[in-house]
Amino acid sequence: MIPALLASMDLSVLFMAAPWISAELEPSAGQYLWIMDIYGFVMAGLLVTMGGLGDRIGRRRLLLFGAAAFGAASLLAAFATTPELLIAARALLGLGGATLAPSTLSLIRGMFADDDQRRTAIGIWTAGFTGGIAIGPIIGGFLLERFWWGSVFVINVPVMLLLLAVGPFLLPESRDPRPGRFDPLSALLSWGAVLPVIYAVKHAAAEGLDPLSLLALLGGLATGVLFVRRQRRSAQPMIDVRLFARSSFTAAIGANTAITFASAGMGLLAVTFLQTVLGLDPFDAALWMLPTIVGSVIGVALASALAPHVRPAILVAAGLAVAAGGFLLVSTVRVDAPVWWLIGSYGLLTVGVGTTSTLATSLVLTTAPPERAGAASAISETSTEFGGALGIAVLGSIAAGVYRARMDGEVPAGLGDDLAHAATDTVGGALAVAGQLPAEVAGVLRDRAFVAFTDGFTVAAVVGAAILLTGALVSAVALRRVPPGTPSADRADGTGHPGGSGDAAGHRPSGGLASADRG
Repeated sequence: MIPALLASMDLSVLFMAAPWISAELEPSAGQYLWIMDIYGFVMAGLLVTMGGLGDRIGRRRLLLFGAAAFGAASLLAAFATTPELLIAARALLGLGGATLAPSTLSLIRGMFADDDQRRTAIGIWTAGFTGGIAIGPIIGGFLLERFWWGSVFVINVPVMLLLLAVGPFLLPESRDPRPGRFDPLSALLSWGAVLPVIYAVKHAAAEGLDPLSLLALLGGLATGVLFVRRQRRSAQPMIDVRLFARSSFTAAIGANTAITFASAGMGLLAVTFLQTVLGLDPFDAALWMLPTIVGSVIGVALASALAPHVRPAILVAAGLAVAAGGFLLVSTVRVDAPVWWLIGSYGLLTVGVGTTSTLATSLVLTTAPPERAGAASAISETSTEFGGALGIAVLGSIAAGVYRARMDGEVPAGLGDDLAHAATDTVGGALAVAGQLPAEVAGVLRDRAFVAFTDGFTVAAVVGAAILLTGALVSAVALRRVPPGTPSADRADGTGHPGGSGDAAGHRPSGGLASADRG
């Protein structure tokens, strides 16, 4: 639970510190978004490789190595003096997080053989992993009331030291008994597929679709095709791509990606809204975010209680729809809205997040054979981290684009080019400029900036709602044949055996899902 919580918390812990970082390091709008989301992007790009590596060298060993790397990178981030150095430190944190995350879930898969116990354990893990995204701003707000912005990273160090001290005694080692040879070319191809696509989407969201983003997108997709072909031909693939032939597995991955895309992107904007437009200090904003954690816990509890009796198609679709309803309520927020309206709307969103994440994680993990638990966990968490980082980038870029469009021509006359650019680039920049102006002019600038940011915030909420409603419809169709309960690998397609493999009596050949599918 410790590394799962920390790995996800670092996706959002900077939300509260953003105004302080903007004031001290003075990043551009592009650098600001890279600081926020490069952690998730690097982590998403490396999770599959690290999951396969853990299957081979031992998941506990990889976990402890990741703890040391995560702690060291946290110290580097805490004392960064430039935007570029902080971006680099966050990238190294993503590398450490990529070694932590798949190890935790795959160790749980090996520790709990009983379906009911495993479902409960996965629910608790999901509460920690998704709750970390909600807890991040709260921890950040508490620390910022007392220390400098780097303290949000220093807090990782004692936690990682605790993990290094007790992990060797409390965690059992596990690995794939027949891992095969590690394939460096597959690792390079996986990076070459994921990272250029991430860059293309982010660049297009921030700068518009241009030849550079198209070239990166096409290059990433072409590399992805080569990666899939190599995995299909390999006797010991890094990813068993045949898993994606199962509707339950693919739908779960899609639901995970959609829910974290929407919720993480909205989390950054919601915290910024609380601190800028509503004027709350970090700790007060953190306290107001507490009900969102309760929403996640309620969602996890509902999923765990209803999963044995209700089909996943209904529960996953309902979870996504509830989250979409929360987004639609957020889209009604105005500059003078009471804080409880925003938090209530966001709390409804987190109920849907908790429900969907718990069910999707169970479907992904139990579809895969035990010996491929690390790789399956990596795919699951890649979808989570990829969705979260992409949500911050895309929804953040949409909100920033709307803000800049609204502020164009709204800056009071008489400002120099540098001040005018800062005021139209980000709402934090507008507040900083307002602090240098006479009271009357400053008030006008702040009012216009708050209206512009609120417009961007609500437009992003509508986009998030549309994505989740689409995901709900797709999940309802793709999962319609999956029976209630956490489906094991031989029931994931709802037929009682894996896609018809095996003999006439429906018996499975030895070797688990991967072997059955190869047959």
